[in-house]
Amino acid sequence: MRRKLLTALLTLMCSGAFAIETVPIKGSIISPTDKFIQYAGRISFANPERPAWNFPGIQIVASFEGTSLRMIAKPRSGYFMAQIDQAEPFKVAFRGERDSVVTLATALPDGVHTVKLMYAIEGYEFFPEFWGFVLDKGKKLVETPALPSRKIEFIGNSITCGYGNEGLKKEEGFDYATENHYYSYASITARNLEAQHWVVARSGIGSYRNYGEAKTGSPGSCMPMQYEYTGYAWNPDFRNQPTFLGEKWDFSRYQPDVICINLGTNDTSTNNYDLNLLKQGYQKLLKQVRDHNPKAKIVFLTGSMLYNKELQEVKQLLDEVTAEAKKSGDKEVYRFDISPISGDEFYGNDWHPNVYQDEKMAAELTAYLRSLMNWF
Repeated sequence: MRRKLLTALLTLMCSGAFAIETVPIKGSIISPTDKFIQYAGRISFANPERPAWNFPGIQIVASFEGTSLRMIAKPRSGYFMAQIDQAEPFKVAFRGERDSVVTLATALPDGVHTVKLMYAIEGYEFFPEFWGFVLDKGKKLVETPALPSRKIEFIGNSITCGYGNEGLKKEEGFDYATENHYYSYASITARNLEAQHWVVARSGIGSYRNYGEAKTGSPGSCMPMQYEYTGYAWNPDFRNQPTFLGEKWDFSRYQPDVICINLGTNDTSTNNYDLNLLKQGYQKLLKQVRDHNPKAKIVFLTGSMLYNKELQEVKQLLDEVTAEAKKSGDKEVYRFDISPISGDEFYGNDWHPNVYQDEKMAAELTAYLRSLMNWF
């Protein structure tokens, strides 16, 4: 049986986007289809042996027997955060064209342990895939504790992704090595509230207009378009691409209790925006989100990269959209403003929030959601 699994794995690896040399893998190979693996996030299972995605925050959780654990993924899948039991989380990199197997734990006490994995970056250039685990010979996965019953969805842009939050200087540009969704305000808030969180977010995206694009908007790639799909792509023809990007999302797979929408920064970027179109974009997105999530509370956020005129304009528009929704009968639409970045010590790369600002944002949002949801 082990020989058959190994042969299948090597065939799978060699048929991927990157041809790699393979060597025998010692140990028990666990397929991604194992019934004890828990997944969270917008993942495509079109090929069950290769779960695929490209939004940040995807989570994979499993409990395993033995003293060691290795993870198998498509080469160049990007960065993950890993946590074994209650130990400190650490970053795992699949960056090279031959990086397909990475050790997550070794020399553990022989027994049952739990691994939690989170995809730390935006995968729109990497198209990551999870290919399974390798355990000690003869060991297997066992039943994993249930995921939290509280459920949050975050819809957002680079701030929600965690763009540049591990960076040290605001003058330095983007690098995947300094993007870490695990330390984003969204992820921290979810952990504070002991909730699941699923993410639909991409740097540069807007409600009606993506960063630096035409004043008339980005109808082929802004959030109201992308929200309907499992994955994200800039290309307006993404639905015709032979990937999971054209896969319509099945909203029955996750019905959140509360949805936080943090957009507007890119819409109002480069002093080239239309407030009427922005309001229409918010209204369109709200209708979509409500149609797909009839029982959820929906919270429009601002923060933390809006300032001055743009901040006041976005606040006013969101107040109007919220008030008009309530007047029309949707009483479960809310507003919350996160504090803007207030000093150099809170900037990461490209003027984005760093992890300290993310912690401040999470503290504010945690308190608000705890009260709103009565999650004490």
